Amino acid sequence: MQTLAKIDTTVSLAGLALKTPVMTASGTFGYGEEFASYVNLHRLGAVVVKGISLKPRPGNPPPRIVETPCGMLNAIGLENVGAERFLAEKLPYLVKARATVVVNVLGDSIDDYQALAARLDGVPGIGALEINISCPNVKKGGVAFGTDPQMAEKVTAAVRKATNLPLIVKLTPNVTDIATIAKAVEAGGADAVSLINTLLGMAIDSKTRRPKLANVVGGLSGPAVKPVALRMAWQVAKAVNIPVVGIGGISNAEDALEFLIAGATAIEIGTANFINPRVTEEIVGGIAQYLKENQLTSIGELIGSLVV
Repeated sequence: MQTLAKIDTTVSLAGLALKTPVMTASGTFGYGEEFASYVNLHRLGAVVVKGISLKPRPGNPPPRIVETPCGMLNAIGLENVGAERFLAEKLPYLVKARATVVVNVLGDSIDDYQALAARLDGVPGIGALEINISCPNVKKGGVAFGTDPQMAEKVTAAVRKATNLPLIVKLTPNVTDIATIAKAVEAGGADAVSLINTLLGMAIDSKTRRPKLANVVGGLSGPAVKPVALRMAWQVAKAVNIPVVGIGGISNAEDALEFLIAGATAIEIGTANFINPRVTEEIVGGIAQYLKENQLTSIGELIGSLVV
């Protein structure tokens, strides 16, 4: 009889060996330590930390989070401690916890991205970089790069020159053709792409006739976006020759399996962490259980197995 111990759930993502395809989504898991009392960080494929910039950022003024049907809007504004504090105060804990660490990086200019990538290059404990060119919560920098193929390729190429770390580029869904952007960053030297970041949305208080977010618009995430995210992951997986990381509304093992079957090599769990802080590890077990029940010995037999 087949046992869970005989099932191979490992995947290779852009040269980074993951013990499972389950990763955390940047901005929803803090710097990892915040969830360590709920989840064995070492058991996850990777911990993708909160987005890091060269200098600390205060983020947007409150209110910055609004609950919506089947999801949430956020306009946090990329608040973070900055590169130096991350390296001095946050990364050592993850290293001690034996977590595989992916650092999400952001900037307002190509120089910012390149300088930050160079600063992180070769730092012990950092397994890969995820380049955020897609955040809709700021009015400059990332949003321009993520919606224009030429700029997306340019910033990717600049970061590629600055680091030898595996390079994952996170894509925005707020474009007409996401496959075109994916192919552009592949041409720029990306080793993998992750998608989707949040969809632009807004909410209004009818009593005051004012926006519920101080920033007016924010990023929509949660189960409501899953069908869109799944469709885009499937399209991109067919369009590029590099691995795809699926993100968007994944709340349980069944959701994760759909992305893998559609062609994603790995997945990231985001908003669901706020509802159930143990969800990532539960999904790890659920995927292994599915493989066992379907007499599959390797996760590789499942990835891209969609029949159409």
